[in-house]
Amino acid sequence: MNMVMPRTGLNELSRMARVVRGLGSPFVAQVLEAGQRQLWRGPESEAAILGWRGDAAAAALAMRFNAALHFLARRGAPVSLAALYRAGNGDFDGAVGEALETEDTLIADFLRRTPQTNEVGRSGAIVAALMQVRRQFGLPFELLEIGSSCGLNLNLGRYGFDLGGVLAGDRHSPVQVVPDWQGLAPLPAPLEVVGARGVDLNPLDANDPATCERLMAYIFADQPQRLHRLEQAIGMARRHPPTLERGDASVWLAQALAAPQPAGVCRVVMHSMVLQYLPSQDRAQVIAMIQDAGRSATPDRPLAWVGFEWTETRSEVQLAVSWFPGQSERRILAVCHPYGNSVDWRG
Repeated sequence: MNMVMPRTGLNELSRMARVVRGLGSPFVAQVLEAGQRQLWRGPESEAAILGWRGDAAAAALAMRFNAALHFLARRGAPVSLAALYRAGNGDFDGAVGEALETEDTLIADFLRRTPQTNEVGRSGAIVAALMQVRRQFGLPFELLEIGSSCGLNLNLGRYGFDLGGVLAGDRHSPVQVVPDWQGLAPLPAPLEVVGARGVDLNPLDANDPATCERLMAYIFADQPQRLHRLEQAIGMARRHPPTLERGDASVWLAQALAAPQPAGVCRVVMHSMVLQYLPSQDRAQVIAMIQDAGRSATPDRPLAWVGFEWTETRSEVQLAVSWFPGQSERRILAVCHPYGNSVDWRG
């Protein structure tokens, strides 16, 4: 039997640099490459990365490091790092090395914290999946999201979407999601959300400037359109606060699925880039309880399960859907860019 061996932190920054360059972010790739070369200048950060236990790729360790550097650059110090980010080019080794020397503790703190990306771009693929479910049952949605972070995707009913030429949502919304679409366009269907709530171990408050600054640090510095969209989504969350609770995903989901479901509403469990952070036992428990709830679903009280996640080997990001009763087997609708920038539709 082939075993997937854990990726430790050794050379993880260099590995991820190759990945993000392929994703169209050469500046971030150079930051990570400089980080790999200069890591010795930040002993606390070096120890956190080289001593990482478990799968460093699944833990998004390099993205934590990148976010720390972006956070510092947005703050304006060290000055050389801020200048590098403003110019988009320059002495990467000098600026990143100085940051490791002077801000080692802050960078190490980022490395210890689970990433909070809450990428709004992923909602485009999720809405495409919801269209398929809507065509199946013809009912509005009650959304249950695990790993909600700031809850920005709980507001997807307030966003506008252009999915391969198929329009959905609010065309006048300040948040517009327009992924690069490949393949046939999804079949159109109304996007109607009558309820949405979520859970996170550490939910973020859209009204806290410091928290939002940390959230924005996870956006790639050479993708300003994503940063603008995130700022708009945060503004939307301040005007329309999502219903977000602090708690364990498996415990919360068990309670949410056990709550009475109104007739004429399709309940949807959704998640994006969350399962990789759950312990294997919790991950199995979440999947089992969704499938168990599906066995009790009826045509007037159906259940759908939409996931936007890496495959186990991290070879691609898949958009998958199941619905109950009916399509209980997982169906792969699309292969997606990790941040939803592009969608290769297979549905």
